[in-house]
Amino acid sequence: MSDSPPTTVFVYGTLMPGERNAHVAAQGGHFHARPATLPGYRLLHLWPEAYPAVVPGDGAGTVRGFALTYAPADWPLALPFLDRLEGVDEAPPLYTRERVTLALESGETLPAWVYVYALAERLERPGVVPVPGGDWTVIPDRSRTAESDR
Repeated sequence: MSDSPPTTVFVYGTLMPGERNAHVAAQGGHFHARPATLPGYRLLHLWPEAYPAVVPGDGAGTVRGFALTYAPADWPLALPFLDRLEGVDEAPPLYTRERVTLALESGETLPAWVYVYALAERLERPGVVPVPGGDWTVIPDRSRTAESDR
């Protein structure tokens, strides 16, 4: 495995191809999208926010989504768009970008970044729903636009 930072981001919600914020991922340039899973994490749906949250799963759980691998020259262009949508630079941050290892359908693994939900106190309030099978596409009304449109 290379020591250089990955140019792949794992998306599991509104940034997935066909979802309401897929255009944000495309603003940074060209990428190749492949189905992937993120082992060891859980996926939650936040309501009324209408967006998902990945959190550590204490070794259990799997999240389904896509690995978006950017051309190396496009990655620095894509990152500010992704970080802005995910609230990485907000105070406090809404999500943190963390390095993980994805599983691809081929059985290969792939180093990537994932946005992990950072507001632990929000997870203690009503409106947090575990997503069955870690697949956000099973959530009804997920495409509705929320106030924050994350």
